Amino acid sequence: MFITFNPMKMLIAFFCNLLLFGAARGQNDTNKDHGASGSVVSSAAVANCKRCIVLAEQSQTRIAIAEVSTQTIIWEWKAAGHVKDSAHIKWFSNPSDAKVVYNGRYVLMCASGGGVALIRIADQKTVFYAYAGGNTHSAELLPDGNIVSASSTGHFLTLFTVDTLRFPDGVYSKQVPIDFGHNVVWDRKNDLLWSAAGKAMKSFIYNGNCTRPDLILKDSIPLPGKEAHDLFPVYGENAFWFTNTTNVYRFDVSTKTLQQADVVQTSIKSVSNGPREFPVILSKPKESWWTDEVIDATGKRVFYGQGLKIYKARWVVPNPFSYPKKHRFNTCQ
Repeated sequence: MFITFNPMKMLIAFFCNLLLFGAARGQNDTNKDHGASGSVVSSAAVANCKRCIVLAEQSQTRIAIAEVSTQTIIWEWKAAGHVKDSAHIKWFSNPSDAKVVYNGRYVLMCASGGGVALIRIADQKTVFYAYAGGNTHSAELLPDGNIVSASSTGHFLTLFTVDTLRFPDGVYSKQVPIDFGHNVVWDRKNDLLWSAAGKAMKSFIYNGNCTRPDLILKDSIPLPGKEAHDLFPVYGENAFWFTNTTNVYRFDVSTKTLQQADVVQTSIKSVSNGPREFPVILSKPKESWWTDEVIDATGKRVFYGQGLKIYKARWVVPNPFSYPKKHRFNTCQ
């Protein structure tokens, strides 16, 4: 099936949705708190933000949304107070990935502690979470609302049936072996799940069974270098950003070929871009695996927060490569 999209129309629809969402809450937004920067954490602020970045931020074990123009954190989520059992808080240690989904209304996140969660931005409610384990590094939505995650030291992908009533212990899960699992991306045009695993780019067919999800390996394409890390759609193109320990590439999905990207290279943990006026942003560790800033393709600072430990950073923009224009919250029926 061939699907076309207009990136500008997608962007306009995305931000209109956010603005309507914020207007609906109006000035009676009761979900306000104060982050480390002293800024008000508010869903309305996220709805009205013109240029925001979602962060996997480890200094406070949180997912944060930062506004570039003011250089402040305007929204955050922490597991404490937002999971059913305090024993589950440790699942969300060292947040490792975050992406805004469902037309800007939810955040899908995971953590090295093994947890995977879907969070509603409006009230910070954790509408679903589960345990994957194995040093979870990435998570993705499947077309039926189920979730798949990738775990690095566990060397597996995990598929979850999203059940908002019986989580976390009463949900079906299935592990699929993969080398050094660090990433997962859904390809809506080709109905495939992609994962750059160790030294190979793998694509999988999803069985579409909502209650018993599984994957079937389709292709395995050799990759240069070792320890494949980030994989994320290039905005407006049929391509991925792909990183390993030494380089950043663009992977053309149609031709299945790589080209080195014209950005800062070496040890890049995440890459993201948006419409033309949005620079490419990268997270490059300054210490161990984290940084206190987000940089552009040339190394120029885009966002900075003193004391932050940012692992990954992504623009809050639509993702037409993976999701439809009208992408509503969905669960297994």
